[in-house]
Amino acid sequence: MTASVITRARVPEGLSHLRDLMSAYAARTSVRTVAALGNAPLAPSEERADAIDAADLVIRVNSFVLDEPETPRAQGKRADVVVWNRITRPTRHTFDRYRDRLYLLAEPMRAHGNPEMWPASWPADLGMVPLPNRDVLAPIGESLGVPWREERLAPTTGLTAAWLAVTLFPEAEVLLSGYSFVDNPTQTGWTYQGGGWSPVAREHRIEAEAQLVRSWLAEGRATLWR
Repeated sequence: MTASVITRARVPEGLSHLRDLMSAYAARTSVRTVAALGNAPLAPSEERADAIDAADLVIRVNSFVLDEPETPRAQGKRADVVVWNRITRPTRHTFDRYRDRLYLLAEPMRAHGNPEMWPASWPADLGMVPLPNRDVLAPIGESLGVPWREERLAPTTGLTAAWLAVTLFPEAEVLLSGYSFVDNPTQTGWTYQGGGWSPVAREHRIEAEAQLVRSWLAEGRATLWR
């Protein structure tokens, strides 16, 4: 068997097509490095920004921001794949150059009966791919060890992006950054690189998410850049 066949066999059944789709938007066709970014504030770091921009595939979430000219570099300037949800508050970067990116719609609360809605902020011709809850929400919920069905729970979009990186690209070096819950799993609110604050939603269990990410770090499945 070739390396590509072995790798494909390690990707969960039902998600190999998503790996192929995400790879099509990567900077290089052979994805050896993946950067998945949460939106927690990051101090300026040329080294971190360079590492993110050098990744073959860069995944960002929700109200992300990018480095801009004449400002201190912190989180890089690339976004190949965007994982976002229906209540995202767009920044000026969220839908910038949206025709050049892959948008994956995370809608875990639809599995719990929440109605579909189409925010006015979405571009009228936005092409997107909904993440299948059977193949994404369910395995993440089981990995977290929480009663996600009974209590109508959902993973954060940031964890979903990280899970996609380590699950769909098991052979790649995965770089994580902007994940405040790893160091502060008892926080009750989020602060953002783009500014502002919001409470942690009741459907999230970020202590369990922190434990899962720490297990990836311990196993060498990912590296966290603070």
